[in-house]
Amino acid sequence: MPDTERTQVGIVGAGPAGLLLAHLLDRQGIASVVLEARSREYVENRIRAGVLEQGTADLLTASGVGERMARLGLPHEGIILRFGGQDHRIDFRALTGKAVMVYSQHLVVRDLIAARLAAGGRIVFEAERVSVHDFDTDRPRIRYQENGAERELECDFIAGCDGFHGVCRPSIPPGVLTEFERVYPFGWLGILADAPPSSHELIYANHERGFSLLSMRSPTVSRLYLQCAPDEDIEAWSDARIWAELQTRLAGPGFTLREGKITQKGVTPMRSFVVEPMQCGRLFLLGDAAHIVPPTGAKGLNLAAGDVAVLSRALGAWYAAGDESGLAAYSATCLRRVWKVQRFSWWMTSMLHRFETHSPFERRVQLAELDYVASSVAASTALAENYIGLPFI
Repeated sequence: MPDTERTQVGIVGAGPAGLLLAHLLDRQGIASVVLEARSREYVENRIRAGVLEQGTADLLTASGVGERMARLGLPHEGIILRFGGQDHRIDFRALTGKAVMVYSQHLVVRDLIAARLAAGGRIVFEAERVSVHDFDTDRPRIRYQENGAERELECDFIAGCDGFHGVCRPSIPPGVLTEFERVYPFGWLGILADAPPSSHELIYANHERGFSLLSMRSPTVSRLYLQCAPDEDIEAWSDARIWAELQTRLAGPGFTLREGKITQKGVTPMRSFVVEPMQCGRLFLLGDAAHIVPPTGAKGLNLAAGDVAVLSRALGAWYAAGDESGLAAYSATCLRRVWKVQRFSWWMTSMLHRFETHSPFERRVQLAELDYVASSVAASTALAENYIGLPFI
């Protein structure tokens, strides 16, 4: 028989969603255990997104894990759209009164792990053979192996924060979930480079040869992307070829692209994905376990934070007063925001990338869309409002 442990909420996955949920629950006096298949070293050094919506940054600060972000984060009050050889700045602060924060996801994870361990919370790294059971009853269970020993976690609820390839979503019986998906005919070749950012704000470039993006992770580290084939052979891209292509696509008035040592490179396919509902019994799906967005709108981590905000509030109401209304409405509440964010990410992707199937007419319409967004206060405001983040609840 496996050793049995009891907690209130079992959390599968120690990414930003799982760790933030555990942190917010702890602040409400709700016990949880986090199970993670990877090692702590892997999780803390996994490079992912780096743009935090105003609401995400505010949530981290309000919950007491924003100190390093306040010191090292890079506030951004706008972005630059570059097309037709010209720059067009979207001024978030002027249009919405808000901004975003550039702060790498792996640093968010480190901050949350440090806070979790300092509070005496439990994270099981390198948990093996994780499986979820009985979530259609009031006594869900999670089974796993820790250091080769069989374990069982009894809990009131399970939070599936284990990503697109995790075990939680596939454990839901057939016929319960409906999947919505769009696979894009391109990917992103992304690099990290030891080079000071060439712009203090992100540059989104629509070029005849394809989309490119200049982003950053710190004052000394740049993050850059190129549109490529989804099955692109990364070995065919030497550092010199990557920099040459970036120089071409990011060329702009008075602009100099700073080059440096490339420390990481890879190809990411692009897709949009949503499951409905985002819950089954007492199993709740959060973040990438429930939805994927193309990275063009910088929304992946922020969507996960929104799910966490909704679920942590609902669980707080259930434990404090037996109020089940928030839990019953979890999926509908999250999906309303999820689909708006999907729309925005799809729109940004469609507006900025080259599609081989586009006719000359469709290409002209795409450029007209960019021109309209850049020249219309109303259109610029709509972009800014979505980019800085829609309300979580």
